Amino acid sequence: MYSINRLVVQLAHRQSPGRLPYQRHPVFTYFRTNNQPMLPERFVYPSPGFSRYWKEGAGKKMIAKLDRVPTLQEIEEEGKLYLQYDLIGHKVITEVYETQGFHRANALIDQALNHGIQSIESPPPAVVELFAEAEKIPDWLNPQLLKTGSEYCRRAGSFAFVVLRNYCLMGGYESSAINKPLIYTQALKKGAAKRMAETVEFWVHVTGPNALQRNQIGFKSALKVRLMHAYSRAAIQKTPGWSNELWGAPINQGDMVATNLGFSIVFMEGLKRVGLSPTNNEIKGLLHLWKYIGYLLGIPHNCLPDTENEAIAALYKWTITQSAADEDTRALAHALMLEPMTASFPQPLWQKKILIKLHLAYSHYFLGDHACQTMGLPKTSIGYYPHIAGFMNGLIELITPHRVSVFIGRKSQERIKTLFLRSHEHNLHRVV
Repeated sequence: MYSINRLVVQLAHRQSPGRLPYQRHPVFTYFRTNNQPMLPERFVYPSPGFSRYWKEGAGKKMIAKLDRVPTLQEIEEEGKLYLQYDLIGHKVITEVYETQGFHRANALIDQALNHGIQSIESPPPAVVELFAEAEKIPDWLNPQLLKTGSEYCRRAGSFAFVVLRNYCLMGGYESSAINKPLIYTQALKKGAAKRMAETVEFWVHVTGPNALQRNQIGFKSALKVRLMHAYSRAAIQKTPGWSNELWGAPINQGDMVATNLGFSIVFMEGLKRVGLSPTNNEIKGLLHLWKYIGYLLGIPHNCLPDTENEAIAALYKWTITQSAADEDTRALAHALMLEPMTASFPQPLWQKKILIKLHLAYSHYFLGDHACQTMGLPKTSIGYYPHIAGFMNGLIELITPHRVSVFIGRKSQERIKTLFLRSHEHNLHRVV
């Protein structure tokens, strides 16, 4: 798979435990002297962009919770995940989709999802292996924690999407490396509205009550997304210009872990900042929920955190090796900023413009002015709004019973999901 024709250069000196490594080290090379792949060239330590996150603001408070900062050796070990990917999902693509064709293979997967693998006469071995893994209940799974975690997601209401959009998604765009598969799948041409609709739909599906049980929509959505990732990965690998030596495997396990952390620890930190702080049990529940979702998506469960401190350390190890923002970063950020202009809601132009300003205010609030400036996001005159909203949310939380918050929050999320899906359909019809 890899062309081996270079020798490794001397690695940078090791950091001492407990000390933040802000002195720049050289870019690590992709090869070992024994001709085995080590790290792709995207691995830059310390990150020229994300280093700032851990020195000030939310990141500084988060890392203060750790007994020690991860060592360079631990960070390098984590970096090897950039070369790893979902092997079972990959086998389904190569042995089923590429031999039977997309539509026939998709119909077979749908049949297995809806009626069980036993409903298929002589099912392909790769599909049998996929469902055997997905349907196996892990020994570590705790249904009560799943319930607690999903309820925390639902009680966040519409602010769940404010955080996902302006903190998790926009913040991830600052890394040029994790975005490269989006560029190679022509995500810019497909539009930010489509990505938002797909993200919102998936998130709502997997966070519903009992949604991850075998025959429920969250379980089915997770497996469909897993295969979508595998299909995209196989296509990207064949695309001229893609380089594993530069970026690692497309949609690799390292970036999948990072995405999972975006939905868990980053999401939680964002909700704290808008007045929706979790209890200790909700912290455990949210991490457990996304650990199981990650398992269904094909991420090795031992790569995903169980505790808040483990999640912070994992987030640090990923962010601290990210290469700087580039033109692709700015193009994706700009497209997301202008997403309300391409959506079918709200309809009045003046409301679209206000919504853009609100999202910009939250991006600056969550990410900081420097990160937003790096991504080409302008400041807005209503930067005070997130502070007011956070204060009001805190007051509402004090007087609203938990069960009511979960119920009302979910109603709001379902309504927003419907709006996004209608907008996506509207754009499809407009293109046609």
